[in-house]
Amino acid sequence: MKLSFSPEDEQFREEVASWLRENLRGEFEPIRFRGGPGDEHSFVEERKAWEQKLAEGGWTCIGWPKQYGGRGASIEQQVIFNEEYARAGGPGRIGHIGETLTGPTLIAFGSEAQKERYLPGIRAGKEFWCQGYSEPSAGSDLANVKSKARFDEASGKWILNGQKVWTSLAHESQYCFVIARTDPESKAHKGLGFFLVAMDQPGVTIRPIEQLTGTSEFNEVFFDDAECAADDIVGEPGEGWKVAMGLLGFERGVSTLGQQMLFQNELDEIVRVAKANGAARDPALRQRIAEAHIGLRIMRFNSMRMLSGGEDGSLQKEAMIYKLYWSSWHRNLGKLAMDVMGAESEIVPEAPYELGRLQSMYLFTRADTIYGGTNQIQRNIIAERALGMPREPRG
Repeated sequence: MKLSFSPEDEQFREEVASWLRENLRGEFEPIRFRGGPGDEHSFVEERKAWEQKLAEGGWTCIGWPKQYGGRGASIEQQVIFNEEYARAGGPGRIGHIGETLTGPTLIAFGSEAQKERYLPGIRAGKEFWCQGYSEPSAGSDLANVKSKARFDEASGKWILNGQKVWTSLAHESQYCFVIARTDPESKAHKGLGFFLVAMDQPGVTIRPIEQLTGTSEFNEVFFDDAECAADDIVGEPGEGWKVAMGLLGFERGVSTLGQQMLFQNELDEIVRVAKANGAARDPALRQRIAEAHIGLRIMRFNSMRMLSGGEDGSLQKEAMIYKLYWSSWHRNLGKLAMDVMGAESEIVPEAPYELGRLQSMYLFTRADTIYGGTNQIQRNIIAERALGMPREPRG
């Protein structure tokens, strides 16, 4: 991945920056720099409206092929878009899961009917998705899912039963992609299906999970004879693992640049506080701020290096380190934020006693090294899949 941009790319940069300057103001001014980790509950309706504003300007799904409503933007242009979005204070994207996970997965593995049905709503910023992977006994160990799906010949539909947990923004989503067993006798990664399930139907129950921040960004979701159409399985029964792994490849693809956008905004806020309260004069804190900046630059360069994977979500081995690296870095950033704030980090000044942005971010980062595959699991993945070391003994 080259680290410089062509004159055409720089012209694209000015187009992005100009559009954001003209549109991220007025009614959207209050949502600038909002909606990041620990702040997802803020300005939800306004951020939904912003998704549609982006769509009207042609700035959703820019990396999708043009035939599916995207711009067919190059990797370089997608990097530029995320850089300028961060610089302008673009809010956290409610459409993130649909745009960067569901859409690319359907483009790679879905039928033409599925693409025709689901991609336009994502592209328009009007239909939002959540992820039905983790379960109470299948967090980092995705192959241990217990949810089941059976095909009912009488109705011609798939019937789903099971429970998913840690489902981010389920309460704001119209659809969920769900991993469930199509073969009840199967084990591990065999016998799985990848389903597209409507959330607004009998048989789907969403219960919020209160976090340390006092908010409920994610939920547990129960499927009790929930239905999806016969053609709402991506691939064939038994191919769910292949599709699921392809999706996780996209998760470590261009979508990582949007995540880094939020990280940069948080680091900028920490620097602002440090300058305002005098913490920037502390040599130890200055050094930690510099290390955080360097770490974020390393994260960006490694992301650009690993974005040379295939269109099916496959990635270079360098991608294996990404989750371990960013989660540890972000957890340390949370600690840095509290130390820069000093004693004020321990208090909220007045009623209604809501946490500040950096306080919420700190509490949220306590979970970073757990969800999406714990640090321990990530080290196993690096050892076994990237380095080819012997597999850890399974009990």
